[in-house]
Order: sequence, then C-alpha cells, then structure tokens
Amino acid sequence: MTNQIEKQNPASLPYSVYSADWLRDAEAQAARDTGLSLFTLMQRAAAAAFRHARSTFPHATRWLVLCGHGNNGGDGYEVARLAKGAGLDVTLLAISSDKPLPDEAEQARKGWLDAGGTIGDITSAWPSGRELVVDALLGTGLKSAPREPMTRLIKAINHYDAPVLSLDIPSGLAAETGTAAGEGVHATLTVTFIALKPGLLTGQARDYVGELRCDTLGLESWLSGHLPLLQRLDAARLGQWLKPRRPCSHKGEHGHLLLVGGDTGFAGAIRMASEAALRAGAGMVRVLTHKENIAPLLTARPELMVQELNDDSLTEALEWASAVVIGPGLGQKAWGQSAFKRIAENQKPALWDADALNMLAKSPEKRQNRVLTPHPGEAARLLGCTVKEIESDRLLSLRRLTHRYGGVVVLKGAGTLIGTEEGQTALADVGNAGMASGGMGDILSGIIGGLLAQKLSFYDAACAGTVVHGAAADIIAQRQGTRGMLATDLLTWIAPTVNPDLEK
Repeated sequence: MTNQIEKQNPASLPYSVYSADWLRDAEAQAARDTGLSLFTLMQRAAAAAFRHARSTFPHATRWLVLCGHGNNGGDGYEVARLAKGAGLDVTLLAISSDKPLPDEAEQARKGWLDAGGTIGDITSAWPSGRELVVDALLGTGLKSAPREPMTRLIKAINHYDAPVLSLDIPSGLAAETGTAAGEGVHATLTVTFIALKPGLLTGQARDYVGELRCDTLGLESWLSGHLPLLQRLDAARLGQWLKPRRPCSHKGEHGHLLLVGGDTGFAGAIRMASEAALRAGAGMVRVLTHKENIAPLLTARPELMVQELNDDSLTEALEWASAVVIGPGLGQKAWGQSAFKRIAENQKPALWDADALNMLAKSPEKRQNRVLTPHPGEAARLLGCTVKEIESDRLLSLRRLTHRYGGVVVLKGAGTLIGTEEGQTALADVGNAGMASGGMGDILSGIIGGLLAQKLSFYDAACAGTVVHGAAADIIAQRQGTRGMLATDLLTWIAPTVNPDLEK
C-alpha cells in the first residue's frame, strides 16, 4: 500500500476540541449566525479538502471519488467537481438509494452532473490505476458498525493500491469516541471541517486517521463563542507550565519527592520512576524500597536518597516530603499493603499508579489530593467493568473515574486523557507506538511526581507531565523509529523537554 506520508507537525492543529454531536447540530445555527447557507459551507469544505489534496498528493492526477448517500457524499461531489475543473481525471462512484439526498448534497450532485461528470455504481468493479481515493462515504453521524454494502466498500478502499483522503473523518470511525465498531477506512490524510472532534484524536483514531488537518471554513470567530469539550495539548504548550528558574534558586525550592515501591524483583520500576523525577527537575528525591534494592539503585543513580521501607523510615520520609509517588513495583504483598495504608491516610500531594491503583480498586475511596494514572486495564478494575467498555468511550470512562475517585485522572493510551471532576479535560496529542513497552508508566509517574513536588497544581502537573512524557518519546521516534524504544531511553530527553525555553 502506498498510503504513508510524513507525519504533520501537530502544532498546526487547533487546540480546542468540540463535541462531534454538538457540532453536527450547531452547523445550521453557525450558518444562520454568519449569514451563510449550508451549501456554501459545503463548498468551503470541498475547497479546503481539494487544496490539501493537491498540496499533499501533487502528482496524483487520476482520482477515484466514492460518495455515500448523505452530506459527506455531498462533500465528495463538490471535491470531484473541483478536481474535474482543474483538469484532473476523475471517476466518481456513488451509493444508490430510494431515499432522496439531503438538499445540500443533491445540489452538489447536480453541480457535478452539470459540469459534465458522470456517476457510476459503487458496487460494480472499480477502475484500476487511480492515484488517489477520496473517501466520502460516511460522516460524523455514525453511531454503530457499518453494515453491508458499506463494510465491503470500506474493505475495498483499504485494499486499493493508492493513498486515501477522508473527508471530515475516515468512514467507520466514530467521531465522538474514536471507536471503530466494525470496518474503518485507513486514511492517509484526513481533512476535518469547522473543528477538531475527539474521535479524531483518541480511542482507535491513530490507526485510521493518518495525517490530520483541520479547516475552520471561516467560522473561527463564531466557534470562539462556544466552550470546547476539551483542550488538545502538545509540546508547544509546555512553556505555559514550565517557566525558567530563578537564577539564585536552590534545591529546597524545587521540592522533596518521596517514591515508595520496588518489592523484590521490581527494582527497575522504582528506579525508572525516581530518575524520571530527577530529570523532571525535582530538587531532592528519596526512595523507600526493599532493602535488596538499595545498593543497585545508589550505584545506578547516586543522586537518589535510598532507604529500606519500614514504619520508621516511612514516618520520617512522609514528614520530609512535599509530594509522594506510590505504586511503581509496589506489589500487593503485606509489605506493599502496609505502606499503601499509611500513605492513604496522609494528605500530602500524591500520585498513585500501578499496584496502588489495584489496591484502591479493592477499597474505593474519593479524595482530591492525588493524581491517578491508570492504563485501560487498571481503569477497568477501578470501575468494575471490562477493558472493552473503557475503550468504547474513553471520555465517558474518564468522567466516571473522576466522579468516583476525585482528584485528577490520567487515562493512558493513544490520545491520553486528563480530567477532573469539575470538568477540566485535556487530551495529550503526543506519543507514538514505540511507547508500547514495559516501564513507560513508571517514567510517567516519576515525571508527574517531580512536577507535583515543584508545586505545580494537580491538573497542571498531570497535563505537563503527560506532554513531557510523550514529547520525549517523539524525539526518540524521530531519531531511531518506534520499534525497540525502551522506557529508559526517555530519561535522556526529559530534561531538554522540561526546559522549553532552551534553544533546540
């Protein structure tokens, strides 16, 4: 398949993300408020898609445009008309139906025919040798798995030997959740209209969307008058949280972080988390762990303070700490359970991860002085449901977690979500497939913990830490690819990333 192109710089995308369901209902109101017709918006959308297609695939002169029986199909008719008018060789195939097209789509269809275009049967054999496929089958209104013949058509797109441009969203992908309940188009480029939708950024989105671009169709001012569903975060925004340090600052000003974990055989987890905290700028980092881990940790990273975990050391360390991380390598034996109970009684700012989350799932309680960082499996245990249920609607799962447990929740995954019970919600548009390896969560825990120790708020520490984590991994992916990336590889790139004022 020839559907790979260089990844776009996400900084060119908007930072506000709006509900797809709300946008679909609000589009008519937007047209009225701005004195535009819905057909004019359709024409603007088609012009934007055509412009991006020509700039991305300049050598593609033979196009195959596939139109569904809705307004997404109307976008396809308009794109085809523009392509034909530019002298390109365009074949348009459409789904036939006894039902009439929506008014705007019918107007676009008529415009294509008036321009001398023809409409072929999409269920017949497709022509070979097309150099670009335009997916205009299903729009943002999809709520369930596509049915036949749509399933067969989507499979045919994915097997066609040409790059794919999807209009607004890849057919088969749910715009609100990012799930693909059945077949979905694997686009090379997706051009979405008016605003970003969450389903383009989280869930299974990265498997389908390809390069993502957004055109607001001239509705920026109108859109700014409405609250977004969530904020998109990327490395370009780190400067809002991570300011240059005062030249005469000292280590005491940058926090005392305590990390608790590392049962027998799990020294690596607590070592990665603690070094990540140092790299994130924590002033002093103390580790309480199993006694057999003390020498290896001090040898690997002498800047750490490492002690055996027992009642006395924990009492003293909790008094000393300005923030606490518990969970990496903790295990669920009596040793870890005892420490967990003590820290659960403490009111210092804290991050709970790994086995701390598993223990919390067994004894649920709500509080506001912590950050929870579950992956989907841990989130399922916390909510007493299945991983499939978590992933079917990640935003809903995030809201359920914050409502049940309070504080800040970081729901990890491709398109990590950060949220609070009060409704603050963000999506970290960073990271890559190389992070699908052991230890990455420990690194994240250490980074967020280190930022908590530096007195960032719970929400800001979670947002900034998640972005630092993914951005460091993206630097590595750009240099060496994604396969074979190790969690410890990130340690080298955390410090440059938490210094956004540094000349790169």
